[in-house]
Parts: sequence; C-alpha cells; structure tokens
Amino acid sequence: MTTALISHPDCLAHITPEGHPERVARLQAVLAMLDGKDLLRVAAPQAADADLELAHPARYVARIRATGPAEGVVQLDPDTWMSPGSLTAALSAAGGALKAVDLVLQGQADNAFVACRPPGHHAETETPMGFCLFGNVAIAAKHALERHGLTRVAIVDFDVHHGNGTQDLLQNDPRILFISSHQMPLYPDTGAPEETGGHDNVMNIALRAGADGHAYRTILADRILPRLRDFAPELILISAGFDAHRDDPLAGLCLVEADFAEITEAICELAAEVCNGRVVSCLEGGYDLDALANSAAVHVDALIAAGQKS
Repeated sequence: MTTALISHPDCLAHITPEGHPERVARLQAVLAMLDGKDLLRVAAPQAADADLELAHPARYVARIRATGPAEGVVQLDPDTWMSPGSLTAALSAAGGALKAVDLVLQGQADNAFVACRPPGHHAETETPMGFCLFGNVAIAAKHALERHGLTRVAIVDFDVHHGNGTQDLLQNDPRILFISSHQMPLYPDTGAPEETGGHDNVMNIALRAGADGHAYRTILADRILPRLRDFAPELILISAGFDAHRDDPLAGLCLVEADFAEITEAICELAAEVCNGRVVSCLEGGYDLDALANSAAVHVDALIAAGQKS
C-alpha cells in the first residue's frame, strides 16, 4: 500500500527566539527533503481538548490554552516558549499523531510519519518542558487503546534525550510498553535503567557519550527487539528524534544516517511479524539541519520500503 506523511503549515507558525535550536527551519528542512517521495500526503487536523485529555488533565490543557500570547513570545521554562502560533502548531502536532493512528489502523496506510512541531516527548502530565507542550505520542497511544480498541501498544523512543514526558504520562498503564534509548548523563537527567514503570512496562537504556551505530545495533538486537517481540504489540509508535546523529550540537552520540535506516528497518521487520506492519512515527528532536533532514529522509525511505513489502 503506502506510507502516509502527515504535516500542516500551521506547524511553521510556532516561533521561538532567535538562536533557539527548535526552530522553524527544522521542519522546513525535513519537508524539503521529503518532497517528491511517493507518500500519501495528509493535512494534520487540530486535536480537540478531549483528545489532549486522553493523557493530560483538563486543567493543564486549559492552562496551556490560556498561556499562548497574542503577540511576542512567552517563556514557559528555560527551554520552552510560546508565540501566537504555538498553540495551533501544538494542536496540529497532536492531531497529526492521532490522524496517523487512524490511517494505519483503518487500513488506509501501511505506516505513517508525522512531520510536525513542536515535539512532544518531554511534556509531562502537567509540565511543559524541553521544547514540548503536549505529549503527542502518548496521546496517540491512548487514542489507539481507548478509541480503536487495541489492548497493547508499544513506543520506541530513539531520541538522544530520555522521553521523560512519555514515561510520566504512560508508566502506570500496563497496556503500553515504553522503550527509551538515550544518552546519559544528559538533559533531562531522567531515564535510569532502574525506572521500570508501574507494571514493568518501561525499559530505559542508557548510552554513554560516544556510542556509535554498532553499539546501538547491539542493544537493538539484544534488548529492544526481543522485548517488543515478547510484548507483541498491536501497534508500534516511534518517537523519532534524530539528535543521536554525530553532528548534532546538543548531544554526544555518534550515529549516522545509515544507522537510522537500519534501526527503522529492524523495527518495521518486527512490526511485520507481530502487528501487520502497523507503525506510526512522530518527529521529535534533531538540531543540525543537514543531519536532521538526511536522517529523516532515510527513516521515511525505510518506512516506504516496509510498506511496499506488505
């Protein structure tokens, strides 16, 4: 069948201060690199409050809505800002993840990539942080469970930073397996291997600075894929951060584009085995524009190739 690409121009309206690493140019670079690929292109809808409240309490959703400024920018924490277009962008990012789940579970696409911003995996239950406002992937997981009737969903987060927000939102739900591989020590200083969730449903894999693709492929083969196979999810969600690339300015892992391609291929092969290839990937980090765009491109190429095999 096909791979869906979900995005929206509203995601370019989230403006951060000059010099901020999570900037409009990130999404522009990704979309430019994906231009011309054989993809089902779908506009991301805006998430409704009821969607966001699958993971966040209503009081938090209301607070974020009230915080968005009419002009200028406001600072929510040392790293996280809102401009007049940020709320709409964040609603589109969350809505895009929901739409991707719908397309894949309804059989309209084999798999999907959500190219939206701001990212989401650092947004905790009631705390915006790390460039993130809403937990996009966590909301998508809850959507698959509560509205599509699935019983097991897995999330693989290969962003260089620990997905503390996703863990905070989902760690007490036994229907969800959350696997995060990340550099430690590094922001947000969470994600120790001892953090295993309320139902042994969290796997945190800490990597030291300098770890390369060989090291990652080892933990993928020895730990991530076996855990996924044992859990037998009905859908796999990916928090696709490309800041583990050796050229990324915010971290110190040493993956290259070919590594991201192999990681994606391996996850898709496992998905073909356990859940009819159903994979939804959402853009998270990646702050060197060339590394981000090239890595996202090979990631999507691997999704396309997996869809063509189905």
